[in-house]
Amino acid sequence: MKVLYAASEALPFAASGGLADVAGSLPAALRKKKVNCRVIMPLYGTISDELRSTMTFITSIMVPVSWRRQYCGIFEAKANGVTYYLLDNEYYFKRNMLYGHYDDGERFAFFARAVLEVLPYIDFKPDIIHCNDWQTALIPVYYSTFYAAKEGYTGIKTVFTIHNIQYQGIYGSEILGDVFGLGEEHISLVDFGGNINLMKGAIECAHKVTTVSNTYAQEILDPWFSHGLHPILKDRSSKLSGILNGIDVDGYNPETDKNIFYNYSAKDFSGKAKNKAALQELFGLPVKPDTPVISIISRLVSHKGFDLVKRILYDLVDSSDVQVIILGSGDWEYEAFFKEIAARYPDKVGLRLGFIPDMARKIYAGSDLFLMPSKSEPCGLSQMVALRYGTLPIVRETGGLKDTITDSGDGKGNGFTFKSYDAFDMLNAIQRAIAAYNDKDLRKVLVERALKCDNSWGKSAKEYISLYNSIL
Repeated sequence: MKVLYAASEALPFAASGGLADVAGSLPAALRKKKVNCRVIMPLYGTISDELRSTMTFITSIMVPVSWRRQYCGIFEAKANGVTYYLLDNEYYFKRNMLYGHYDDGERFAFFARAVLEVLPYIDFKPDIIHCNDWQTALIPVYYSTFYAAKEGYTGIKTVFTIHNIQYQGIYGSEILGDVFGLGEEHISLVDFGGNINLMKGAIECAHKVTTVSNTYAQEILDPWFSHGLHPILKDRSSKLSGILNGIDVDGYNPETDKNIFYNYSAKDFSGKAKNKAALQELFGLPVKPDTPVISIISRLVSHKGFDLVKRILYDLVDSSDVQVIILGSGDWEYEAFFKEIAARYPDKVGLRLGFIPDMARKIYAGSDLFLMPSKSEPCGLSQMVALRYGTLPIVRETGGLKDTITDSGDGKGNGFTFKSYDAFDMLNAIQRAIAAYNDKDLRKVLVERALKCDNSWGKSAKEYISLYNSIL
């Protein structure tokens, strides 16, 4: 089986979020299951010279973008045993950010056409093209309208994965032909509410649609989660399913991770206490072995649940023997709030604004509890990474958080959960987690249980293979 995994970002070449982690690890997991999976992505200007030096130039072609014909250089590289194809056009991709540009629609229309146009030049005709999020949503649309009956292209199937339904690729209908190269006869595929909706087009045209957790596949049928797309998802529900993401358990491994202060394992996790002391020192907090450290590593935006955190954090810090460590950046409102509370409680709250990958590893390893109270969370990787380092997640039961974390109140759980999107329900879960931490015998059981959780890609890869086989 041959799978071409199309993504707008993938580790180790470019990353802005969880998609890059998935695109950097799922193809490798599929290859271990004897699937010939290769990745195709843009060649961004942000990619380092070191990584560029590993690339080999294959050829260049001209790609149709509506009435234009644009240069496309094709480069090949290997990473983690996987072949990557990187598509070059400096006008579209030599920029200081991956997304957020005025012409993103045109940029990723070019990428979608290029993915299909380069197939004869890379000596790899896929059985499946697996597309991810709105940036690749036009690939199933273009394939079904322009390529399905073309010599050399017949028989290819397309899968489209929704990593976050909030971002759909919505544009005014006036650019249907001029930017996207589609005719009026194609408007029904992408029209939604009088606008062009690229994700809607992928849902219409792909042979299968997946999300990154079972619960999220059900949630997006509900208007509260769907950001307006529930009608089309309900109409196409027969092609919709959820497959839970995994994490790279070799990369996230407390036994070998060089980014943490001390290594440890499920057999001997005494090193976790040493990591905690070093983390407290790093953030200028008193080294107190029996004070629970609650950490947050996140984008500081509303749908991550920070309106709930704002409501209770002062009371929690003021009334409890806890320390809180925050790493992240985002909305000014939340950055200002965390700056204020860190200034008021310097011996209880540590803050670093921004995202620093090696510091994130140190926080995962040195924390006792990990707070993730998301309003919605398609899958979430942080709670799985926290478990990998023996840190107990406190999460709201939504999306992949519900599918990966069960409450320890049942005697078998691996974290602490709450259902309602309510600040005091969250506070109750935090207080239960603190009480469990203060019970030293229970703490040992829970940490060992967390360290033994298996969130590797093996099971998910098998489910993707089954999905691929169902449409071939």
